[in-house]
This record gives sequence, C-alpha cells and structure tokens, in this order.
Amino acid sequence: MREFYESFWADAPADPEPYEWERRRALLLGETRPGERVLDLGCGAGRFLAALRDAGAEPVGVEIAEAAAARARANVPGADVRVLERDGSLPLGHGEIDLVWCSEVLEHIPDAGHALLEVRRVLKRHGRVLLTVPYHGRVQAAAIALTRFDAHFDPLGQHVRFFTRTSLTAALEHAGFSDLSVRRVRGMLVARASR
Repeated sequence: MREFYESFWADAPADPEPYEWERRRALLLGETRPGERVLDLGCGAGRFLAALRDAGAEPVGVEIAEAAAARARANVPGADVRVLERDGSLPLGHGEIDLVWCSEVLEHIPDAGHALLEVRRVLKRHGRVLLTVPYHGRVQAAAIALTRFDAHFDPLGQHVRFFTRTSLTAALEHAGFSDLSVRRVRGMLVARASR
C-alpha cells in the first residue's frame, strides 16, 4: 500500500486542490476551535493543514507516503507532518489530539477498524473525530451495479471499501466512539463522534 501511494505522490501536482475543497474546508473549520491540536489524517499536499493553521489551530499531518509528507512540508513550511508507522500505527502518543480530521481517506485504508482504534487512541478524553467518506446509498449503489460495476469496484483502484450510513456507524461504534452523528451531505457521508 505504501509503495502505491509513494508512486502516486511522486507524479502528483505540487499543490492539488482537494476534492470538494470549499465545502470540506468549511466543514472542518466549523468544527475547529483556536488553540486545538488537530490531526489531519491523510493530509496529502497540506491544504487543510494551512487552513487549520490560519484558523489558529495547531495542526499535525500524517501521511502514509513520505513523498506526500514532503509535499505537505514544502507547501506549508514549518508544519508538523509525520509518516504513518509501518504497522499502521499513528506516530503520536495517547491522548494528544483534540480533533481528528479524516476526510475522504478511510475508504482507502485496508484495515479501517485498526485505523479507527488508532484515531481513538490519540484523542484526548472527550476529543472528537470528524470524518467524511463517499456516499453510497441504495439508489446510487443500484445505479452503479447496473451501469459501471466493474469500473467502480476496480480491484486495482484506490478505494478498498465503500460505506453506507449503517456500516460507517457500526465501524465507529466498534472502535468505541460515542455521541455519533452520521449524515449525508451531497456526495459524502459526514460523521461526527466523541471519544
């Protein structure tokens, strides 16, 4: 997995605009409080790190690929950007983070259960997670199944899993999160939960 993303980021633009950038930035900044330590899990080239820093938060970025981490460091000078441990653990101590932002990332992680347990581990007591994943409701799933199943579920593609409101809620509950809220916002599911 790491090699795939090293290769992906080696050829990516220097500062690509993230998918649904304006909407996702507003979502994140609406949840962030000045002075909070915020983890951007899957920080990519660093756009959300810069937005967090500009909003008065203390961002920490984590990426699976060193090439992506290097890109984020170049785009956001002085940013605290780290690389995921080889075993999938987050390179942070227990209870260091106020808010974890994991947006359009969880569907790319083979062991989503472990990732959510790690997110919970690094959160402070009463810390929060805000995550988004692509929305796949019944109508959309039926349309995909009828028209482009092979392309959408390409085993060589980047998405290794797809979530429904029910499965995302169950995954967060299994990881021990509480105060769960999962709602659909256009083409995304947005989940909020607390440790």
